[in-house]
Amino acid sequence: MSIASIQTTKVLIVDDSAIVRKILSRELANHPSIEVIATAPDPYIARDKIINLNPDVLILDVEMPRMDGVTFLKKLMKYHPMPVIIFSSLTPEGSKTAIEALASGAVDVLAKPGPSYSVGDSCKQLCNTILSIPKGVFPKLPAASATLSSPKMPLESTNMIETTNKILAIGASTGGVQTLTCVLSALPATCPGTVVVQHMPSQFTKSFAERLNSECTVQIQEARDGDHVIPGRVLIAPGGYHMILQRSGANYYVSIKDGPSVCHQKPSVEVLFNSVAKYAGANAVGAILTGMGNDGAKGMLAMRQAGSHTIAQDEATSIVFGMPKEAIKLEAAEVVLPLEKIAAALIHFAQN
Repeated sequence: MSIASIQTTKVLIVDDSAIVRKILSRELANHPSIEVIATAPDPYIARDKIINLNPDVLILDVEMPRMDGVTFLKKLMKYHPMPVIIFSSLTPEGSKTAIEALASGAVDVLAKPGPSYSVGDSCKQLCNTILSIPKGVFPKLPAASATLSSPKMPLESTNMIETTNKILAIGASTGGVQTLTCVLSALPATCPGTVVVQHMPSQFTKSFAERLNSECTVQIQEARDGDHVIPGRVLIAPGGYHMILQRSGANYYVSIKDGPSVCHQKPSVEVLFNSVAKYAGANAVGAILTGMGNDGAKGMLAMRQAGSHTIAQDEATSIVFGMPKEAIKLEAAEVVLPLEKIAAALIHFAQN
């Protein structure tokens, strides 16, 4: 096959740093399936290049002069929706801004090279994410539920509450911030205790949980070791740690564990789903959502074999149809549904 016949993904880099633009252009050019067609120092110049060059993927910094990346992203998603990857410094101070960018339509957020990341590692992650995004029509996600079943009320002390014998377990990766917002905002305040793994850097999960909590009827928080899984509560696995469901008598709780990555991820959906299969079995409902790779596919199969109901998001509404596709291939998914039907299916299966 000649180089000319290889179908490439056209990339536009938007960053105010000339050094970052140069490094990214050089590193991405080493991949035969990626073509950096242009760079831009700010959103105003990027806008013209998007119109004239029609890139497949946009790599976008958050902090830029003239117009910040989040404002530009919101305008872009309104008038010219396309896959956008946030490439930014991952700091606790910047995490809320990056989460806002993800919630506004970005498919993923990755780290610029820094003390914890080498240039090679960052660019490898970036290449993998770029190539995982399908070409063609960019999925338009349904809006988060506008009708909430009841006002949010503070939960009582967990030692006075008997947990439900039903558990919802959800795994997501690339594109999961928007997708999880759609699913969790549609859950009623009395939904079964829910455990979630979203692939996300450690600096981001707390801000992500806080943002979700402000938008949903259910109580949502970053999980801590020993937290009880109770009705109306959603626990988000902290970045950089695995979350394991455990049971003591009638009560479910989570353990937060360090350890090696599983399926190249920490937290791993695989680890969570395997623990749900072991400790909840037929009392659980699992859903695997948009994401790159195969994390959670075998764990979902273990859940189904243990008697759990299992759901995979369909290709049409998945920003990246990787994790759901692998679960479907293994026949781990009992049903395959579009995003807008998953929340209702979770509740239906839990009640029946």
